[in-house]
Amino acid sequence: MRTAFIESLLEEARRDKRVMLLTGDLGFGVVTEFMRDLPGQFLNIGVGEQNMTGIAAGMALSGKIVFTYSIANFPVLRCYEQIRNDVCYHNANVKVVAVGGGMAYGALGVSHHATEDIAVMRALPNMIVIAPNDPVETSHATRAIVEHNGPCYLRLGRAGEKIIHNTKINFEIGRAIRVREGKDITMIVAGGLLGNALAAAGALALNGVESRVVSMHTIKPLDQQAIIEAAEETSAIFTIEEHSIVGGLGGAVAEVLCEESERKVLFKRIGVNGSFTSKVGDQDYLRSVYALDAEGIVRTIERSLSLHVSSEKSILTL
Repeated sequence: MRTAFIESLLEEARRDKRVMLLTGDLGFGVVTEFMRDLPGQFLNIGVGEQNMTGIAAGMALSGKIVFTYSIANFPVLRCYEQIRNDVCYHNANVKVVAVGGGMAYGALGVSHHATEDIAVMRALPNMIVIAPNDPVETSHATRAIVEHNGPCYLRLGRAGEKIIHNTKINFEIGRAIRVREGKDITMIVAGGLLGNALAAAGALALNGVESRVVSMHTIKPLDQQAIIEAAEETSAIFTIEEHSIVGGLGGAVAEVLCEESERKVLFKRIGVNGSFTSKVGDQDYLRSVYALDAEGIVRTIERSLSLHVSSEKSILTL
């Protein structure tokens, strides 16, 4: 995803001299071409993310379109006050980009895990929150937030993510993409887990469960219509995210279901269980620990559906 981001940003920066890229002393293998070709639109702020955010806000208020770029929590939690007060309060045209969302930097531990970032960023007034699911969505998202006038958060994976969308997509901020049709259940996915969800949908189909799979790349503003349609047209909704189940995609979807949907539907959040992980390993290993691999998603869904059926039978017996 980070390669798709930087290639798209470089194209936009060549077209529009207002586009600036600020980094927190990292990513030179990734940003080298940008730095070499557009030195007047690039700044390495060093290990000073709070300063980076303040500088970005000042540049944005002077007419620039400014991207800040760093690893996981560092451009978010380390400088949250500056994002809130300098960027969002002034509705400044700053785009915060985190590479390595979720547990992409798995072996480096909790300090490098971004598993609360969506929750805190979507709480900020004026902030757009986007967590694309593959490099294709990432390219579209990068261009879209260049055009959007105001604060944005773009949450990326690290590297090596597979391309899921093999055909042209219609990408709009705040509009989900229906990737697979299904009449029984709906999986709503953000942040790089779309491939695992589609694999899980294929496995569930072998047991007669047809799954609708929705890429909810934009967490804020959320596509409420897509959620309401899922509640009206399928019997269960599962949100899937490499993030705490507290306040992220699952929390956002639950809010819509409670306030907007007239139909009660089985609902389950699949994600990190709200605690710090004590496990150490790469991203694939940690995904398996938290049932975010295809097999884990299938187990969780099948268990939820069986418990729901058992509960309904118990009520009928009573």
